[in-house]
Amino acid sequence: MPRRSRPDMILLWAILALLSIGVIMVYSSSAVKGYLQYNDPYHFLKMEGIWVTLGLAAMVLSMRLDLRLLRKWAKPALYLAIVLLIMVKIPGVGRKVNGADRWIGLGPLSVQPSEIIKLAMVLVMSHILALQPYKIRSFRKGLLPVLGLLGLIAGLIMLQPDLGTTLVIAGTTFFMLIAAGARAGHLTALGGVGLFLVVAAIAAAPYRMRRILAFLDPWADPSGKGYQTIQALLALGPGGLFGLGLGHSKQKFLYLPENHTDFIFAMIGEELGFIGATLVVLLFFLFAWRGFKVAMGAADAFSGLLAVGLTSMVVIQAMVNMGVVSGVLPVTGITLPFLSYGGTSLVFTLLGVGVLLNISREAR
Repeated sequence: MPRRSRPDMILLWAILALLSIGVIMVYSSSAVKGYLQYNDPYHFLKMEGIWVTLGLAAMVLSMRLDLRLLRKWAKPALYLAIVLLIMVKIPGVGRKVNGADRWIGLGPLSVQPSEIIKLAMVLVMSHILALQPYKIRSFRKGLLPVLGLLGLIAGLIMLQPDLGTTLVIAGTTFFMLIAAGARAGHLTALGGVGLFLVVAAIAAAPYRMRRILAFLDPWADPSGKGYQTIQALLALGPGGLFGLGLGHSKQKFLYLPENHTDFIFAMIGEELGFIGATLVVLLFFLFAWRGFKVAMGAADAFSGLLAVGLTSMVVIQAMVNMGVVSGVLPVTGITLPFLSYGGTSLVFTLLGVGVLLNISREAR
């Protein structure tokens, strides 16, 4: 099949629309914090501009890469990401923020290895599952090696600790196994084991159990574990149908923590209302539709599985984030793709969707 001259334009416009809304809302939600911390209300907007520029450059580059070359780099990228995940626990190298070892300090900048490992994991899984597709029907020869790799990555991420990213990677792998043709019985058993491990992880850490209790009744501890959930709902509620207006948020005056990162969806609901929040949700649905459509028409098994993984990774993370903000899920530190302020997360998300757009240029 000859290479198409253009990528899937609907998918591209959905990505650019989400990114544009993100830039506007990062400035609107962070202006107060920027002024108080840096005496510059444009501080976070300037930084976001740098990350968006780097991310778009990475997206354009990955749109033009030879996918065969990308497949060759899959394993070295995974090995590098594993080394970086280990480095976050090394004193003097890893940087602790809010009690979590998730970053590596590079001067004034920080790199989050878990964002790199998500993309590397999807690449390697696609390579393994496409190499000998019939093996995935066998638990010992096909499914067990994949689960072993997933267990290693999940274990390293949980040491940070980061349950949210672990769930995104596990969910992405699950969808890739479905696309690869794994047996329904194996997947059902895998889902049950996964649920048990999540419950065990929550029970093993007192702070996670407190988050679950706060999720069930945030008003029981309104100034503690329930604070973020309550403040997010106090942002979404007054927004009504049309919102308070762009720049007119009340919660950004230091009431809602992480309002330009993990809880930016609450700012969208407050300032742009139900209509603005629904637009964001619909754009993610559009992204999912076009992404899976690209996977169905991919030129080969590797490209198809890669498209499924990249699409699932973004959509699952978005669903978890919006679920947390709206009080449907317990609080977990995970950003909203394309919209949240961020460095490594934004750059590697755009790098990944660039690969997805690359696949769409060859899709039937």
